[in-house]
Amino acid sequence: MRKTAVSAMIGILGAGLVLGLAACRKEGPPAPPVAAETGKGGANMSVGKTVFGTLPDGSAVDLYTLADGKGLTVRLMTYGATLVSLEWPDRDGALADCVLGYDTLDGYLKASPYFGATVGRYGNRIARGRFALDGNTYTLAANNGQNHLHGGVRGFDKILWKGEPVQDSSGVGVRFTTLSPDGDEGYPGNLDVSVTYVLTAGGELIITYVAKTDKPTVINLTHHGYFNLTGGRRDVLGHELELAADRYTPVDAELIPTGLLAPVENTPMDFRTSVSIGSRIAAVPGGYDHNYVLNSGGKTLASAARVFEPESGRVMEIRTVEPGLQFYSGNFLDGSIAGKAGRVYGKHWGFCLETQHFPDSPNRPEFPSTVLRPGETYRTMTVFKFSAK
Repeated sequence: MRKTAVSAMIGILGAGLVLGLAACRKEGPPAPPVAAETGKGGANMSVGKTVFGTLPDGSAVDLYTLADGKGLTVRLMTYGATLVSLEWPDRDGALADCVLGYDTLDGYLKASPYFGATVGRYGNRIARGRFALDGNTYTLAANNGQNHLHGGVRGFDKILWKGEPVQDSSGVGVRFTTLSPDGDEGYPGNLDVSVTYVLTAGGELIITYVAKTDKPTVINLTHHGYFNLTGGRRDVLGHELELAADRYTPVDAELIPTGLLAPVENTPMDFRTSVSIGSRIAAVPGGYDHNYVLNSGGKTLASAARVFEPESGRVMEIRTVEPGLQFYSGNFLDGSIAGKAGRVYGKHWGFCLETQHFPDSPNRPEFPSTVLRPGETYRTMTVFKFSAK
């Protein structure tokens, strides 16, 4: 990772950011990136805006295009603060879109398993759709059997955010903002949220999340991109994955953590050295959909994952200040979705690496806290780096 770009973003977001979120921090809000007119953000870099489509109520959905001038292009829309496309050259310079999704807004409205979305208020599952905080019990939308998943029936992936182009010394980007009202999907507190994507000249996509509340609440925001470094030509079982995690959180039949932190050693969960996703997936009932306990503990911006696709030479690296990472191997893709260019997305056609606090943390006091209180600022960062070799 280029330290200059990340250091610049850390300066923008506040020195406390790199300490992570073992618990939400009592700090003032960071200085925001500078708002920019649509146009150039640096040498050969640009940010532009068009209309991607219209919602049933007539609201326009904007599409922002971030380009580094060297082939790496990122497109994000205001519906769901969603990553729509990620074009990046392979080792021979050939471009391909390396995230799953749709060519039009209509697909996202009709049938999207969180393709590229910003997930919240709480990414992942909360058991039985309820939690207790300060003596009060809160009941959430149960949208995954009896459990709550990814913020509920109408989570952050299904709302229209406000978008604004930004620029700073590290690159060009877009900041999405929203106000989630008290009681939204059952959560307490009015929650002011911003999610900022910045594309740097060094091939990094830096995602930062900031939030404040007026009542005690819980929060766990993440990015839900489905990646396929072949450009979607085949499934992802041949991708080689490395995770900086000695432990993971085992789950029950409903994918709720049991509370244990189990070692990955001598199990098919072990990705401490690079191994293909498909090499041991048959030994994991249902496939991978597990939270890994990152060795950094969420105490600093640290390496979390590396993915290499041998045929194209594409490499994706992830750093984060989060204590966990959900690895999902696209188990529920079943061929019923026809995505970009009509391509059918079969089982394991994409993978997700969702940086996060642990699933069901509001009901697990032994897990890192996800509680946010008035006067505190939630802030977290994840950095994706894209290259080829």
